Amino acid sequence: QVQLVESGGGLVQPGGSLRLSCAASGFTFSSSAMTWYRQAPGKERELVASIAITGGGTGYAKSVKGRFTISRDDAKNTVYLQMNSLKPEDTAVYFCNALRTNGMPMNYWGKGTLVTVPS
Repeated sequence: QVQLVESGGGLVQPGGSLRLSCAASGFTFSSSAMTWYRQAPGKERELVASIAITGGGTGYAKSVKGRFTISRDDAKNTVYLQMNSLKPEDTAVYFCNALRTNGMPMNYWGKGTLVTVPS
C-alpha cells in the first residue's frame, strides 16, 4: 500500500533553514511527479513545490520561490524540500504526495511534519 513518511520538521527562528524529507513506497516513484504541500492553522492545504520525473523541471508557489528548493533521489524513493530564509508565515504542517496524470495528488496523505517559525 502507499506510504508517505515526512520528516525533518521542527522549530526554527526566522531566517533559519530546514530540510524536509519524504520517504515514499507503494507506487512507482521514479515514474511519478512529486510535490510538497502545506497547511497552516485555519487555512486550506496549498501546493508549495513540485518536481517532474528525472529530466524534467520544478515549480514553486510565489510565496516560496527563491527560498525553497525541491529535489528527488529516485534510488532512495525520497523527495526533499530545502527551506531557507524561513518566515513566520511558513509555519504549517508540510505534506508530500505524488501527482496523477491529471495533475491532482493521490487520494492518500501521510501524517505530515510540522514546521514552526515563531514571530
